[in-house]
Amino acid sequence: MKQDLNFIAIDFETATARRASVCETGICVVRNGEIAETRSWLVQPEGNWYSPWNIQIHGIRPEDTENAPDFVTVWEEIEQEYLDEFDTFVAHNAAFDRSCLLQSAELYRIHLPELKWMCSLQTARRIYSFGCNRLGYLCEQLGIHEGTHHRAGDDAEMCARLYLRELADMKKTHNSEFHGKH
Repeated sequence: MKQDLNFIAIDFETATARRASVCETGICVVRNGEIAETRSWLVQPEGNWYSPWNIQIHGIRPEDTENAPDFVTVWEEIEQEYLDEFDTFVAHNAAFDRSCLLQSAELYRIHLPELKWMCSLQTARRIYSFGCNRLGYLCEQLGIHEGTHHRAGDDAEMCARLYLRELADMKKTHNSEFHGKH
């Protein structure tokens, strides 16, 4: 049932190839099958060091995050405001975003609650036959509103919209029907 369809789509952008170098975090909250809120935070990565390659991808620079909160501060806000209500994260390529969270938690010695992870990329690969499964491409093909790609808040919302579409396309009404299959 739609009233049981509650999750947070999450996306991380990193400053370097290290997964614990989060420089932006975005979430899109889905309550009762509807997008309720989208938020993003710039995050100062450890040392505020960036690789040129990552800057080229997302456009976030050291000067953008020199006064931003660290990962601990941002995660505490997410945890306090959302994780009492939500225990399921959805991400496009969840293996990447999950590893960003786990490695950041290890770096900053954060205890994480038990979370369920769903992957809109894996779901797309199962149900669609597009030659490409990148988030922007799928959204374009399916007529899903796109924001600024590789900005965490926009990517989180695109992921949430894609995942809702995938569930509808599979004629499913409850995301728990897929837990454990990814």
